[in-house]
Amino acid sequence: MRDPSDKTLPDLTYPEVGATRDGSLPSGYGHAARDVVIGRGRATFEKAADGLFRWQMHREAGLAPVSDAPRAVVGAVVTLHAGLGPLRLTIPCQVVYLEETDTRRGFAYGTLPGHPEQGEEAFLVTLEQNGDVRARIRAFSRPATLLARAGGPVTRLVQAFVTDRYVSALRHLGVTGC
Repeated sequence: MRDPSDKTLPDLTYPEVGATRDGSLPSGYGHAARDVVIGRGRATFEKAADGLFRWQMHREAGLAPVSDAPRAVVGAVVTLHAGLGPLRLTIPCQVVYLEETDTRRGFAYGTLPGHPEQGEEAFLVTLEQNGDVRARIRAFSRPATLLARAGGPVTRLVQAFVTDRYVSALRHLGVTGC
């Protein structure tokens, strides 16, 4: 959890910074979790992790990311754009932590003012001892705008759809590396 005296990530819209890292997710939010095999072997792991860190997973999922960093780093701001015209959503986030080991790579970002939700989402690619490459996504969120609140259950369905797209994108990136 975030130390309240830590001012390095001051604009986040929720207090439980880092809560997607381990353990149970905070109460008072909707929770999402996905843990699936996306391929096998070191090459698949490296390609998927690289695509994740370069925002390619988001592009392949149908979002348009714009970031102040070409690669996810703590403190980087990424604004995701979804939809077209008057239905276009602007979704600003900030990377709050990284995980980079020989067999685990990923990051989490938290919501910034202007995001339709409040909360955090973590993306992790792992290389298991048996050679399986897994995509793990954990998130907690609640509506932050009138539009998100009005969406009710549809908002959760959209989140599940986007999570499915992230998994598909990581599976594809693990094969192609593009």
